[in-house]
Amino acid sequence: MLSKENLEEILSVALKSGADFAEIFLEDTQSTSISCEDDKIEKIASGIDSGAGIRLIAGKQMAYITSTDISFEALIKCADTASRSIAGKNKGIKFELRPRIANFQVTDEKLVRPGEIGTEVKVEKVMRLNKTARSFGDKIKQVTVRYGDSNQAVTIANSEGVYVEDNRIRSRYFINVIAAKVGALQTGYEAPGIAGGFELFDLYPPEEYAAKAAERALRMLDAPHAPAGIMTAVLSSEAGGTLIHEACGHSLEADFIMKGTSIFGGKVGKQVASSLITVIDGASMPGRFGSYRYDDEGTPSQETILIDNGILKAFMSDKFTAQQVGIPASGNGRRESFRSKPVPRMTNTIIAPGKMDPAEIIASVKDGILVKRMGGGEVNVTNGDFVFEVSEGYLIENGHIKYPVRGAILTGNGPKVLQIIDMVGSDLGWQTGVCGKYDHVPVGDAQPTIRIPELIVGGRV
Repeated sequence: MLSKENLEEILSVALKSGADFAEIFLEDTQSTSISCEDDKIEKIASGIDSGAGIRLIAGKQMAYITSTDISFEALIKCADTASRSIAGKNKGIKFELRPRIANFQVTDEKLVRPGEIGTEVKVEKVMRLNKTARSFGDKIKQVTVRYGDSNQAVTIANSEGVYVEDNRIRSRYFINVIAAKVGALQTGYEAPGIAGGFELFDLYPPEEYAAKAAERALRMLDAPHAPAGIMTAVLSSEAGGTLIHEACGHSLEADFIMKGTSIFGGKVGKQVASSLITVIDGASMPGRFGSYRYDDEGTPSQETILIDNGILKAFMSDKFTAQQVGIPASGNGRRESFRSKPVPRMTNTIIAPGKMDPAEIIASVKDGILVKRMGGGEVNVTNGDFVFEVSEGYLIENGHIKYPVRGAILTGNGPKVLQIIDMVGSDLGWQTGVCGKYDHVPVGDAQPTIRIPELIVGGRV
């Protein structure tokens, strides 16, 4: 266990070549993962991952060095090595570490720490998900279940005097169901996750969510192919926030602004979306999968209004990009582990709810498609062009949901879609995931029911 005095000395050694800023990130993560395939437990893995990352910044230069040896002597050597790789003018920076929170502990009374739950209990939950999905008949050909939990203890200290200790607990499960018949194959999945512990299974009962996945796969299996053409699209809140995360969210991260590759560069204060659209990113939303108390640089979590009634207001940033772009650090500096330097990343990103009844939005559509679940896709961060699969969709005729359709693909441009949205519902639906921008971090996305007057839908003519 390193003392504050140890950390101060390590940072001082790192600064000796004149860097403007020095930081140390210490991590100790305990994790468990369980996977089930082919109706049996395939893998159970648990372990501890410990290490440290030391980062230096001098102007536009950055140096980052990592170590799995977190002894004082080893980190002094790392700090010296990092110092030798970077040169600056600010020799002799004076600082004193000031604890923001000493040994911050989770105090939520509902928290059930995963480390206190036996492996056999976790396996039972996984097998219950598998058994429930397979109970839906012979057309269910494959069920994959994965469960994971982690308890990440971090210490973050830097030459600005920041000293933070935090404990982050997350739990998630994923179930993917494949249904098949002659000439057709469809999938259904559910993947709930929380910034919390084993209470995950109380909040998201395995029988209920396995049934949802299986029923979706079977429903889409018997659906006709979607028609193709330009049509009105209603994205249900059940679709989660895939659109805002993939098609627009990355373009609002400050590293893309810094590099000049974002379509939103230079547009702060300008109208970039419909006046009905407000976009918020926030790590301080209790229990959400992308939430935390402090980011991976020790900046307190907050909610950042990115777009306010259509006007671009802010970007998501870490300390480095904030300095380079000339904006405040927003608490979005994130890394998968000590092995990666922090970069700006989304946390929980939402389109804020509006005032319309979702049923009225559907009733307003003469001919169109209702998207209840998005699948995979591709996005060009530079211009916002996207292609998304629809894993659960329905035709709308004369304001009524008619029947499910399969094989639909949505094609468009994220920023342009934001500009033409003309109805926003009062509901809000969430989806959890792992963002793989560079490394992998947990995120949450959400949106209300929205109407897009014109969108290219790929299907069968």
